Amino acid sequence: MAPSLTETVAQTAEDITNGVASLKLKPGETQAPKEDGPSYPLYFPYFDASEKFPPTEIFEFSDPGLRADPKLPHVLAEGVRRQDLSPYIGTELKNIQLSELSKEGLDEIALFVAQRKLVVLRDQDFKDLSPERQIEIARHFGPIQRHPTSGNVKGFPEFHIVYRDANNDRFREYIGGDRANLTSWHSDVSYEKQTPGTTLFWILDQPELGGDTIFASQVEAYNRLSTEFKKRLEGLRALHSAVPQAEHSRKRGGPVRREPVETEHPLVRQHPVTGEKALYVNQGFTKHIVGFRTEESEYLLKFLFDHIAKGADFQVRARYEPGTLVLWDNRLTVHSATPDYSNAERRHAVRLTPQAEVPIPA
Repeated sequence: MAPSLTETVAQTAEDITNGVASLKLKPGETQAPKEDGPSYPLYFPYFDASEKFPPTEIFEFSDPGLRADPKLPHVLAEGVRRQDLSPYIGTELKNIQLSELSKEGLDEIALFVAQRKLVVLRDQDFKDLSPERQIEIARHFGPIQRHPTSGNVKGFPEFHIVYRDANNDRFREYIGGDRANLTSWHSDVSYEKQTPGTTLFWILDQPELGGDTIFASQVEAYNRLSTEFKKRLEGLRALHSAVPQAEHSRKRGGPVRREPVETEHPLVRQHPVTGEKALYVNQGFTKHIVGFRTEESEYLLKFLFDHIAKGADFQVRARYEPGTLVLWDNRLTVHSATPDYSNAERRHAVRLTPQAEVPIPA
């Protein structure tokens, strides 16, 4: 049985892994990798406590999936091998290169990711492209979020770096050694006014076994609820907060590149392309249901977090191989890292996080 989410920490596993716990960094300083360091040292996490971003402004957004040919002639072209991972979420594709797709093909990717929630692409050359080209492709899906606290790449603040090795284990340091499980379900940076949509994540170094990411469909989590309960959820709003994340980084001497925001979002949102309704709460950043008393909010959020965590029949694991690139729709899913591998092994990955529309209430 999946663990109760109310017993997991508020900070996401991916963000803590990238944190600056126990580091006191000078402006522009980063930890130097060892001689046996990462295969892609350009992407070693860079922290500059003096780096500052202005507040994020609202921008116009039209989902590229709206332009896509629904027959998906580029994504599901002849020769592409498709394997669905579950009825509700997840598809693996082989014999397709994201980097070679036209604009029309990228539009189809946006639609297909929205339909399947999670798409795992194998044997990609994406990790070997230049940072400029990686950013160019990701920007097709929306303006890229610049993370306020995590490690990035010097000169390229669009990158969010996930890193852990024998000398860097921020997540375990943060939560302590007395935890029964390390599951931490979240939707990335859901505190933003315009939350992420189609998201890209690729592995540079990986453990021999373990280090998967678990994904859950927030659409199916919503669909499982009774009609009467859905009626009570629709119209409610919840507060998503970046404050704990920023306070953690500031306490460790790390960057807070812009002041943390707190944003109200609908508890149930509607996707602009598929029209599907999805729960939009997550244990990492959702703090309170607007208009509820504290006990009422805690009770309802506990139920929803536990409902999502226990939904093994609408969850899948994304397993990484060399050349794996994963895309998911952050509007329709939650996910959790699985730090189930040896502390001596390295896991190094990169995320680009295009932002989408202001959430549409269901």
